[in-house]
Amino acid sequence: MSKIKIFALGGLNEIGKNMYVVEVDKDIFVFDAGLKYAGDNMLGVDYIIPNYDYLKENQDRIKGLFITHGHDEQMGAIPDIMLDLPNIPIYGTTFTLEIVKRDLDEEKIKYENLREIKVNQNISFGKCSIFAVSVTHSVPDAVAYALYTPDGVIFYTGNYIFDPTMTDHYKMDVGKLAYIGKQGVLCLLGESLYADKVGYTSPNHRISDLINEVINKAEGRILFNVFHTQLFRIQELLNELKNTDHKVVIMGKVLEKTLLKAISMGYIDFDLNRIGDIHDVDDPNTVIIISDEREKPFSNLTRIVRGYDKFIKINPTDTVLFASRVYDGMEKSAAHIYDEIAKTDANMFIIPNNKLSHHASSEDALLMIDLINPKYYIPVIGEYRHLIKNAELAKKADLNDENIIVKLNGQVVLFENGELKDSNEKIKVDSVLIDGKTIGDIGELVIKDRELLGADGVVVVIATIDKATKQVLAGPEILTRGFIYVKDSTEMLKESVKIASEVILENTKPNYIDYTKTKNGIRDRLGKFFYQETECKPMILVVTQEI
Repeated sequence: MSKIKIFALGGLNEIGKNMYVVEVDKDIFVFDAGLKYAGDNMLGVDYIIPNYDYLKENQDRIKGLFITHGHDEQMGAIPDIMLDLPNIPIYGTTFTLEIVKRDLDEEKIKYENLREIKVNQNISFGKCSIFAVSVTHSVPDAVAYALYTPDGVIFYTGNYIFDPTMTDHYKMDVGKLAYIGKQGVLCLLGESLYADKVGYTSPNHRISDLINEVINKAEGRILFNVFHTQLFRIQELLNELKNTDHKVVIMGKVLEKTLLKAISMGYIDFDLNRIGDIHDVDDPNTVIIISDEREKPFSNLTRIVRGYDKFIKINPTDTVLFASRVYDGMEKSAAHIYDEIAKTDANMFIIPNNKLSHHASSEDALLMIDLINPKYYIPVIGEYRHLIKNAELAKKADLNDENIIVKLNGQVVLFENGELKDSNEKIKVDSVLIDGKTIGDIGELVIKDRELLGADGVVVVIATIDKATKQVLAGPEILTRGFIYVKDSTEMLKESVKIASEVILENTKPNYIDYTKTKNGIRDRLGKFFYQETECKPMILVVTQEI
């Protein structure tokens, strides 16, 4: 009999940043380590990852990090985490680890603890064991994980759908799910992202008909924009191209490396001889596959549309197909690129709202609950409204209200001897904002400064003081950026200089200047003056120097 804690470091009440922790007595098992795409309001932030201080503090107890599949929302935080936890064992299937290796190679991070996991094989960790089950998602080799404990199975679904037509590396092992469900499942952690969508996701996740329509209507090149790890989408395109004479060009080294590796390993079925190079980009019979880096949505396509790409220029005869649904928070960026393309007179197809990604809708979730037959149910992966909808589905599946547990990040679910116990324990959680190559969190104060600069600009006050006499030798000079148009505001700037001079004089003694009071006084009085004149609050920087 054991004491089991389950909590999320990320992934609850948000899309992305998935990281779930299960503690069985002293042993820690971590499932997924994802990132979240920065929204349009996160100025300069590339992506967001969970705060993993808890893992750093308890790294000696971690048995492994288990990745369900090769999408950024599930494994995008691994390069950052490995800087602090280089020795943590990372488990994944063959193709998932290929994606992990690619990301680590991009960041020049050494890895020695990547461990391939085979489906339907137990990995023992003392009194516990891990069992991976194949599930259907938009990337091959996706799995769910069953953690066997002395008190029953903890089952984490990851992302999944039920679709009997999906075969080979995308096939769901329904029989194994039912087998696990008969072995006594203590708790099921089930994805919630599409819990509010009625019916099964299948067949609405397929867009072959849309791709075929685009190919038949296109008069020139086709630009196929897709997330680089949505291999099922790319396979759909390649399937429709098999009976045509179109050449395929892959733009971007990350995408090219991923696809060529997938073809060589047999995860994508396509003739390598049909893959062209940069010399084929201007051929009107070419299909160009474009994806974006994880931290820069639509960046590659934006560069092409604006004429900045050195290889591709968009033409009025081109057709642009957006094959991936827009993530929450990316709507403004998407609308902007749509407008930019419209100005070029190129044709544009956007994946319609009734076409879904590979996430479990309501009937998928109900079937998973029925197969796994858990005693307790924890909705995971999604905004809070999705978690609530998922909880309502569990009620329809005849789970007792008290056995359906909706939590937020950091809130601990406690089981003792297989029974749910009250717990007020809360693990410290937070978001770590990653900006470029900056190591560590840039912090919300930096974001607030960027918002202030973006909204009201900056004013710099410069004054040079004689070190001996304490007299002002030069200035105060007022410089502005993003605040006012100088030529139309000369009188206001003259008054600003006067106010700054008065503050300096007030804080000057015969042999001493209180620079702290001077700087604070200038900021305070100029801030009030600027707000009175313009109703704006620019950032005010005061620079004083003695010579």
